[in-house]
Amino acid sequence: MRRYSPSDPARFPADAVTLPDEIVREVEELRAELNRHAFLYYVEARPEIGDAEYDRLYRRLQELEERHPELVTPESPTQRVGATPQDRFETVRHVAPMLSLDSSEKSEDVERFHERVRKALGTGVEPRYIVEPKLDGASIELVYEDGVLVRAVTRGNGREGESVTENIRTIPTVPLLLRTEVRPAPKLLALRGEVMMYISDFAAFNQGLMEHGLEPYASPRNSAAGAIRQLDPRLTAQRRLDVLVYDVLAAEGVTFGADSAGIEAIREWGFRVPDRIVTVSSPEEIFAYQAAYEEERDELDYEIDGVVIKLDDLAARQAMGATSHHPRWAMAYKFAPRQEVTVIEKIDIQVGRTGVLTPVAWLRPVVVGGVTVSRASLHNREELRRKDLREHDTVRIQRAGDVIPQVVEVVEKGENRSGPFEMPTECPVCGTAVYEDGPRTICANRWGCAAQLKGRIVHFGSRAALDIEGLGEETANLLVETGLVTELAGLFDLRPEQLVELEGFAEKSASALVEAIASKRTPDLQRFLIALGIPEVGVTVARTLAESFGSFAAIRAAEREALEAIDGIGPRMSEAITGFFADERNAAAVDAILAHGVEPEEVEVVSMGLPELGTAVFTGAIPVPRVVAETAWRSVGGKTSGSVSKKTVFVVAGENAGSKLEKAEKLGVPVLDFDEFLAKLREHGGSIEVDGI
Repeated sequence: MRRYSPSDPARFPADAVTLPDEIVREVEELRAELNRHAFLYYVEARPEIGDAEYDRLYRRLQELEERHPELVTPESPTQRVGATPQDRFETVRHVAPMLSLDSSEKSEDVERFHERVRKALGTGVEPRYIVEPKLDGASIELVYEDGVLVRAVTRGNGREGESVTENIRTIPTVPLLLRTEVRPAPKLLALRGEVMMYISDFAAFNQGLMEHGLEPYASPRNSAAGAIRQLDPRLTAQRRLDVLVYDVLAAEGVTFGADSAGIEAIREWGFRVPDRIVTVSSPEEIFAYQAAYEEERDELDYEIDGVVIKLDDLAARQAMGATSHHPRWAMAYKFAPRQEVTVIEKIDIQVGRTGVLTPVAWLRPVVVGGVTVSRASLHNREELRRKDLREHDTVRIQRAGDVIPQVVEVVEKGENRSGPFEMPTECPVCGTAVYEDGPRTICANRWGCAAQLKGRIVHFGSRAALDIEGLGEETANLLVETGLVTELAGLFDLRPEQLVELEGFAEKSASALVEAIASKRTPDLQRFLIALGIPEVGVTVARTLAESFGSFAAIRAAEREALEAIDGIGPRMSEAITGFFADERNAAAVDAILAHGVEPEEVEVVSMGLPELGTAVFTGAIPVPRVVAETAWRSVGGKTSGSVSKKTVFVVAGENAGSKLEKAEKLGVPVLDFDEFLAKLREHGGSIEVDGI
């Protein structure tokens, strides 16, 4: 038996209670193993174990931490998404300034930059540069103390930004604890990186927004920036984000002679760095590097808008200094913008998976950034009216985020300009009457519309859902248009001899698709929920439902009260879920799928057999990390939430408590100080050891 302190490798709180060595050792080993596998999967892209084995290790660690909340530490893998929603972001000063870069699209400006650097270095000294892609994401400062992530701050004005630590913690490629196998962790380390959303993920995310009648983001960068500024970290976690790190802002007790040495250290500490960082010594090499990236730009799955040129010698950088806006030793050599002018030849309607009617502009084909663009989404009727877009108008278009064609504005009204486009009163695919929901126009024929069925089939087999190899958009169109599939359940009736009659199918590919569909008759419960396309149910909510109820039958039968009792599911979400299952057409479609032998796997629901003690809310500064107090309350049967409501049984208010305290007083919810909370915790057999209390 022993007591652990912050100097222990497990990094347990100083107030941790005495525990058997084998429990502490198992927690240490589980954390180390989970961190190693996360690094192999997310950073090195060479996983050693499958998802099921990783989940087993993760659940075991969760179980131990629930039983012994005093062992929970902020850097535990289980704490990536554990914070409650915030009321606002705190403004924090950067460890070192995060300056912007001087930039140009002209090669002659690069040559002038090179001459200025040569002059600054003196006669006989040839500069050496480190060049890298100029990532078009959201800049972030990551601060580590003794190897532990303590702060993540947006760039802001370059001197100070907003603390978005809890949101950044949800991104798997950001280590909560530095790797120190090769290089020790400095006492203080500040790094600069870029929060990115990959183009493929951005396209899927925007499609989901538009299907729900929401305004899509203009670019992956905007989406990434919006994600890290969500007040609820669980919303950030729902977006697929990455962080690439490329600069050491400060490292206490560590000295690097060159930037390239700092990049190698960043790799060794466990971060992803941008692709193809190289060193060069002449403008000609810089031009060749930039030209190669520009040529491949359209093939990349991430956005860049040029390349960055930085003097590699750090002592020389310091000597050259910086202006108030940008360093004198670096610049960005940017690509030319991707915008063109063309004509809207026709405005048409596209019907999506959820029945939303989206106006689409058919354009006179034009090449934008190496890609021929002939159509662009106009999003909804309100967007059409706002920009006053009509057939025969000459318009400026761009590839939003260098991916999605977007009509920016009308350049010249056409001579034969049509009248304002009016949304149809009937679905152009199935003839069913449409209805309006906010800016959206929707076909009500949820399960009978061929266009919606095509979209449902694609979604059903998508990677996030059942992950059925070969069931893409082209195949879905063939299956519906030939009448082979008239409902989702019909996928399980397909036979190879039917498919070989279709264009593009041979005997082998036909058999492979039928086998791939059949292999999903016992799907993972979480994936099955996603596959059904239940409104408001994405990856995170599907996982929460599966872990809370254990079986599809239990989820399907759940009342709104039972759903809302789960942390993270509110009234809107519960209404959408229960409404989906209550709808007769949805119920019939689900029954048909189940009747084809589909049986979602059940998930073990771990019940502690504890009393229901109600929901507590914590606000302000308390003597222990908030996650420790919340875990302690949950360990005796309570619940926790990030917001105060009439269902809240009490609020624990520390110093500088804000709007949550005000709301509690307004609703008449009891307010406890930390001592009173400890007393209530002890009443139910729980405890937290705090120095001096």
